[in-house]
Amino acid sequence: MARKKLASYCFKLLLLTSLMAWSTVLSQDSSPGKHSEELRIGGILDLTTHIGKEERAAMQVAIEDLFSDVDLNPQPYLSKTPAEIPQEQSLQFILQINKSKANYTVASCYSDTIGVNAAKKLIKRKHVAAIVGLRTWPETFFVAEVGNKSKVPIISLSNEVPSWSDSNRPFLVNAARSQFAQMKAVAAIISSWKWRKVNVIYEDINSAVSGIIPYLISALQDAGSEISELLPLIPTLSDHSLSKSLRDLKNGQCRVQIVHASAPVAAKIFRNAKRIGMMEKEFVWITTVDTMNLIDTFDASIISSMQGVVGVKSYYSRSTMQFKNFRFRFNSKFRELYHHEPYHEPCVYALQAYDAMRAVSLALKDGVPSSKSFRNTTNNSLMLSISGEKIVSRISASNFEGLAGAFNFQKGILSPERIFRIINVVGKSYREIASKYSKSMRLLGSVFWPGAPWSVPRGWALPTSAEPLKIGVPVSNSHKEFVEVVYDQLGRGVVVKGFSINVFDATLKFLPYYLPHIFVPFNGTYDSLVEQVKLQNYDAVVADTAIVAKRFQSGDFSQPYADPGLQMNDLAIVDVETLRSTGAKIGCDGGSFVVAYLRDVLNFHPDNIVKIYSGDDYAKLLLVPYLKVFLAKYCEGFTTSGPIYKVGGFGFVFQRSSPYLPDISEAIVKVVESGTLKDLENSLTSSY
Repeated sequence: MARKKLASYCFKLLLLTSLMAWSTVLSQDSSPGKHSEELRIGGILDLTTHIGKEERAAMQVAIEDLFSDVDLNPQPYLSKTPAEIPQEQSLQFILQINKSKANYTVASCYSDTIGVNAAKKLIKRKHVAAIVGLRTWPETFFVAEVGNKSKVPIISLSNEVPSWSDSNRPFLVNAARSQFAQMKAVAAIISSWKWRKVNVIYEDINSAVSGIIPYLISALQDAGSEISELLPLIPTLSDHSLSKSLRDLKNGQCRVQIVHASAPVAAKIFRNAKRIGMMEKEFVWITTVDTMNLIDTFDASIISSMQGVVGVKSYYSRSTMQFKNFRFRFNSKFRELYHHEPYHEPCVYALQAYDAMRAVSLALKDGVPSSKSFRNTTNNSLMLSISGEKIVSRISASNFEGLAGAFNFQKGILSPERIFRIINVVGKSYREIASKYSKSMRLLGSVFWPGAPWSVPRGWALPTSAEPLKIGVPVSNSHKEFVEVVYDQLGRGVVVKGFSINVFDATLKFLPYYLPHIFVPFNGTYDSLVEQVKLQNYDAVVADTAIVAKRFQSGDFSQPYADPGLQMNDLAIVDVETLRSTGAKIGCDGGSFVVAYLRDVLNFHPDNIVKIYSGDDYAKLLLVPYLKVFLAKYCEGFTTSGPIYKVGGFGFVFQRSSPYLPDISEAIVKVVESGTLKDLENSLTSSY
């Protein structure tokens, strides 16, 4: 069974198109005995795929349009019949099908071998001036070598031809637009909803690994996201193995999946994902153009399994007269060639094939010299000889508005796609939510997500197993209101509580993902505790940690969660006589002359003088958060006065360049804006 499938997959069509081009003199004389000049273009297509069939029809339409002037002077839904085309513009099509019975065990080589053999046959036997087709880079790689040796231009339709290829293969022209730019659109979707982690599922072929996947990784990094899991899939993977791999992703934390695969592989992915419950609420699925460009050909069962999927689709104008004329003629040609197959709107690959064939045909037509050299061919026709270098040069100099966009080259590369359609699969089809992408997709309106919700998924869920962050907390803290470590009496663990811990817990609730963590008590100074982050003994520190310059050498601080600054602690009533008569308490440095001054000069009762002995405690007293607790704890007569001298405040410490730090800081801001921090501060002082 596998051998039959592979043999079917490897069928190739050798499309040999003959163009009849007459000189001015010959075009006026079609009497017997005169010879026509024959220009031949070869095509290597895979007719077992829908793409290949559309490409074949589009190429033939392109040649007919060139000599019927339909493309240059479009008339709505009209095209010239063969009888209406002047005799000097008559056309001849020669089709040859090469079938190969391949052995499954060496499948990776067969498509390339067939392409090479097909190219040799077209060049040696049919004397083609150029070859168009070749949808994959591995096949293009080997056929381009044949083109180099024979000096015959190879016009590839592969989306992922490496940029370095043209330097070693001067007769190779890539006539498909690079899809690297689409990865920025994918990253923009991810960034718009603040998903920091994604899984990437991709079809494991050489061009994906060495070509477009690195661009996706780079685009995600620029958008502030990282890849949680990379899942490569071979096209022949069984449903059982695929389901097992998908279950591994399902058991993890990340719920955002990016699929970069061909339409058949993507259909298999979604069919299995639906079966194991991965197309439900909280899951996010985003696909690339490789899938969405063929969504119009998907049957109802595939569409049903893709409900809620968001994808990137190539953009091209469907409102121009040029496209409408093409669609009409393409429809007729496709039905003529494949009358048993259902008709769909021409996909972007058909448009690319049309534009490529037009560019090649124009290069050959415009290359007919005034004084021509001919040579006899095996079928007694005259073949016009045009050098491959000139053909490549003319194609590279092309500049026309094609069906798939502007057809011109910049430094040997076809101008890339810059606009994409963002679509959302809903019901029996899909809806377009944008005709181009921007850095913020939230302006696009509601999106129908898997599982039927319109609310944006968080992008994460509680994992079955995850490595928790190790967070250091201080044991020797004189301000227990902020952090207190309580050991279980049975020695089975610790309980960490306090204002700083409460703020951290509130912050986690605003994260767009679950952050597993454990608190690890540390017995030492705060500077030593922060140093442990630098030593990578801890992932973070959660405490009443003051943000001071020297500590930045050990880690990065989050947004401050407590009022920054130093301030004087003073009395609400500043009259000394009133202070004495009311028995107000006065705080001062316990080791300075101020104690004696207050007692002996100002006659304050010793019981009303609060002595502060250590410099550390004195500094802490001046920090605004401690002042609030001090005022609530000791008496209502204290107040703060004077200016606030700005310093860092309290913050959480994370390792340098931690991917969590931006999210933590943003979440702290949300804690403040929601009023949660104010409630926690009130709870901190209301108990006194």
